[in-house]
Amino acid sequence: MLFFKKDKESATQIGPENLDSSLLPRHVAIIMDGNGRWAHEKGLPRAAGHRAGVESLRVAVETCRELGISYLTVYAFSTENWKRPKEEVSVLMNLLVEYLRKELQELHKNGIKINPIGKLDALPKEARRELEIARKKTYRNDRLVLNVALNYGGRLEIVEAVQALAADVVNNKIDLKSIDENVFESYLYTRNMPDPELLIRPSGELRVSNFLLWQLAYTEFWITDIYWPDFRKPHFYKALFEFQNRDRRFGGIKDRSDA
Repeated sequence: MLFFKKDKESATQIGPENLDSSLLPRHVAIIMDGNGRWAHEKGLPRAAGHRAGVESLRVAVETCRELGISYLTVYAFSTENWKRPKEEVSVLMNLLVEYLRKELQELHKNGIKINPIGKLDALPKEARRELEIARKKTYRNDRLVLNVALNYGGRLEIVEAVQALAADVVNNKIDLKSIDENVFESYLYTRNMPDPELLIRPSGELRVSNFLLWQLAYTEFWITDIYWPDFRKPHFYKALFEFQNRDRRFGGIKDRSDA
């Protein structure tokens, strides 16, 4: 893990010309954190921070599309976020609806597939409707898959996968002895996708917050103290540059000097 205290200054030193296109991650995950603190420091209501964070999401999607990154998974609303004040939850759900209505045509035109993941049936009716419209409209797009994690929890995802797998065993749809990691992964929300190679965590927090617990087994973490509403392309480039300079061994060693 790397933790950058001066990203506002250092990030400007990295651009797309510094990146090796052959070493870009196929899948990037982002915990969109720090909206409330960003607003608090500016003397603004928390809703202003969430609204500002929408622009950062737009930038992240655009950057992935421009660089040819195939999958982007963003943590938009966790199963724990229901504990927040009702007014804030309402703002977040309304922003989701607003974002989809404003951005859907542009996302579709740019070949982006919107794939909501999580326990979606608990979301407000209007949000579910707009998500379904977006999912159906962009279903065949293949330039970038945008996984939007809503009412999502990593533990919940694993529990639901176990329940579905167990039901298939009981109903003789799958042999118990055939179950391995690949079979189990086919029951996750991210089935048929590569695991994230890079996780970006703004706001300086040093935890995964119940996000993609199975999928992050060998993911590289890039942590910055920049709040999500301030996250822009130079910060994304910096994260990708650092990722490309990591020594990824996946538990193995390259030569005896590494032992």
